[in-house]
Amino acid sequence: MSHIFPRHTRQQPPVAVGGDGCYLIDNNGKRYLDASGGAAVSCLGHSDRTVVNAIKTQIDQLAFAHTGFFTSEPAEKLADLLIANAPGELNRVYLVSGGSEATEAAIKLARQYWVEKGEAKRGRLIARKQSYHGNTIGSLSAGGNEWRRAQFGPLLLDVSHIDPCYEYRHRRDDETAEDYGLRAAQALEEEILRLGPETVMAFMAEPVVGATAGALAPAPGYFKRIREICDKYGVLLILDEVMCGMGRTGSLFACEQDGVAPDIVCIAKGLGAGYQPIGAMLCTSEIYGAIEAGSGFFQHGHTYVGHPTAAACGLAVVGSILERDLVARVREQGDKLAARLEDRFGQHPHVGDLRGRGLFRGIELVDDKDTKAPFDPAKGVAGKVKKSAFEAGLICYPMSGTIDGKTGDHVLLAPPFIIEDGQLDELVDKLAGAISAAI
Repeated sequence: MSHIFPRHTRQQPPVAVGGDGCYLIDNNGKRYLDASGGAAVSCLGHSDRTVVNAIKTQIDQLAFAHTGFFTSEPAEKLADLLIANAPGELNRVYLVSGGSEATEAAIKLARQYWVEKGEAKRGRLIARKQSYHGNTIGSLSAGGNEWRRAQFGPLLLDVSHIDPCYEYRHRRDDETAEDYGLRAAQALEEEILRLGPETVMAFMAEPVVGATAGALAPAPGYFKRIREICDKYGVLLILDEVMCGMGRTGSLFACEQDGVAPDIVCIAKGLGAGYQPIGAMLCTSEIYGAIEAGSGFFQHGHTYVGHPTAAACGLAVVGSILERDLVARVREQGDKLAARLEDRFGQHPHVGDLRGRGLFRGIELVDDKDTKAPFDPAKGVAGKVKKSAFEAGLICYPMSGTIDGKTGDHVLLAPPFIIEDGQLDELVDKLAGAISAAI
């Protein structure tokens, strides 16, 4: 009997014992093509010797030193590398152990910034429906994933949620994509005015929505207008790139493709590529300066922030992405994956939308292609796709509740950046079989 507390008590997963490039191997020798990188984590695959050796070297030198007493060389070097490649005025890096910690830290920093500035009334956060920002109470409050939030409702913070930028579902027939993007962004200004601009501290959003909506990219001009609205009312812009950042969408920071820069950005997952638990929150010199000139102390922290071994891992991962020009490879292989998905599923009667950027792709499944009607949630289509794919040796990331937290199904794909052409073919073939079996 296992004493592990699993994610689901009625499922006994196989034991993973090895990794080989884009594949994971269980204790029976079965190989699984990791087409979702776990949860968009394993960007370098499962056997990158550069990263493994960097971790081993760091452990031999120094495994851990608490940041209440020390900084470390790998932490300093990783921060330097991130800032050298970050957009806009981002200037400081706060290292954490994962995505939820990064978004939690961002929310707290936004609040403390306004307190230090003497504007303590600013405590309201605005986010979006059908988003996901983590599983701590603060980050779960910011997220708009109703299924994950439901049972914890009494514990959650009061966060406003506006509609997502969801062109497939929300754009009117008489609108261009650009017109829709501007209309979707306008919901932010309306909510700021409803709450009172003097009470709003920040707006938080994923540049490309991941798990909850399936690689949902914004309409043209959406985030530029969001940036303008934030600037108009002095609201901080927090971008959550935990899943879509670090090269996943075809630029190191996903927001670069929308021509905007945030005041705070959160990264994780691909930052450590699965080799160590690590995340980071980056902020501008303006925000850091307010803390520095005020109390001087960010009232936040966890034991393992700035962990030297994790930082050494992150340094090796980001260094590999840049030195091997893997961001360009993401664009190249992403285009090939998109073409293969269009060829196989473009006319499929139960595929409503194919979307995404780079190696971050989503497939929205529908009961009726013409009307966009979703499947009855009772059919459990997403779960059946996941099960069938896994049995066939394919790991993908199907989710339900795509439209409103209750209805809709999608499949999220986020394979390693090193995926080869033949493996793209394997991915699409096995996924097609899984969708057919589920429907």
